[in-house]
Amino acid sequence: MFKILTAIIIIFSFSSLTFTQTDDENITVIGDSLIGKVVDGESVREVIGNVVLTQGDVVVTCNRAIQYLAKNEAELIGNVVARQDSLTLNTEKGFYYGNMRKAKSTSRVILDDTKVVLSADSGVYFFDESRAFFQSNVRLIDSFSVLSSDELTYFKKEDKTVAVNNVKVVEDNSELNADTLIHFRKTKITYADGNVKLISNENNTKVFSNHLEDYANKKYTLITENPLMMQIDTTNTAETDSLLEYSIDTLLISCITMEAFRDTVDLFKAMDSVKIYRGGFASANDYTLFLRSDDRIVTQKINDEALQPVLWYENSQLTGDSINIFLEGNDIKLLEVFNNAFMLSQNQDYNERFDQSSSKNIKLHFARSKLQRAEFGEKVQSIYFLFEDAEPNGLTKSTAMSATIVFENNEVSQVRLYGSPTSEYYPEEKVQGLERTFTLPKFVLKENRPSKNDLLKVLK
Repeated sequence: MFKILTAIIIIFSFSSLTFTQTDDENITVIGDSLIGKVVDGESVREVIGNVVLTQGDVVVTCNRAIQYLAKNEAELIGNVVARQDSLTLNTEKGFYYGNMRKAKSTSRVILDDTKVVLSADSGVYFFDESRAFFQSNVRLIDSFSVLSSDELTYFKKEDKTVAVNNVKVVEDNSELNADTLIHFRKTKITYADGNVKLISNENNTKVFSNHLEDYANKKYTLITENPLMMQIDTTNTAETDSLLEYSIDTLLISCITMEAFRDTVDLFKAMDSVKIYRGGFASANDYTLFLRSDDRIVTQKINDEALQPVLWYENSQLTGDSINIFLEGNDIKLLEVFNNAFMLSQNQDYNERFDQSSSKNIKLHFARSKLQRAEFGEKVQSIYFLFEDAEPNGLTKSTAMSATIVFENNEVSQVRLYGSPTSEYYPEEKVQGLERTFTLPKFVLKENRPSKNDLLKVLK
């Protein structure tokens, strides 16, 4: 009777054990040979040769394994390959934790799920969550790009990647750097934060900021937090004895918000507190469009109450409701100012003397970025200071329906008035010391001209 009762207790105890610890929860390890031993009071099995570890749909093969029965864990040694459906993990040495259903390696690990190939010096993969966390010399390759970082979390089911520290993404003609990056592979949406740098080799452009959002399917990019665009143009300007000489001109644009559209046109938009610098040109405005495919820059007022955009060229200042800049290669070809146009030029030797012209519209024509001719249309008013043998000789105030001014070395050489012109001369004795009293109604000398250092300080 006692023996029967004992047998019943043993059977009941075994049944309880197999119920609470199912085959799917326990790891099973088989191989060519097995050595059993006890280490620190724990039962350990060493399996050698053609080792196969199984837990549910996870299968791991290796050369040698040390199985810790109570912990439901195993150390895996030599040619370790873990598989789950289409996912494969490869490493030389690692651990498998059955209770957490995860694999870990610090001996260089490679993950391949047929969508991406992920590698690093160390990594952990959670099979239930389909999540990988890799560290040190991380590299992720898909069909479009190569990503590297210090740390990376990969969510297989969501096709989501979170990369941290020294993040770099390289595609065919571009490179993206950031402190952190989140990328959704299916929707092709990317968020980058901290020390963001986007490099386009196709048009020699670099964009810096602290936040970037890219929507590849929509061909749209949003850039905020101190954005700065830098375009370096290199053009062959001369050829001598088979040696090419290059002139390098840099276009800089900073603002509060930038947008890039790459659908039907290559359009770049800068908004709010916009600053532009390029060689002798500079601008301050609230709204700028850069149509790279057309080589054209447009600045304009955002509403009736807003300030006019301002543009400076050498010693001249222009304002108007809208300004168009047409480029040819690296050079300014044509500049158009529309509505309430005003131009003033400061004399280089007499700083208190400003040539001034106002009209509805202005067109400035350039040759090799040097101002050659200015055309003023509709209701022209002007004040021009005169010189004889480089000495001041009074000024003239004029009105006309239209006018053309010819420049030499950035100084006025001829003024031609058309359509009922009127002109009034003021001799030098009435001008000297009173130069600032001779101004047109729209005369305002702007003091906020951007400089190259002013724009580049956001990089420091």
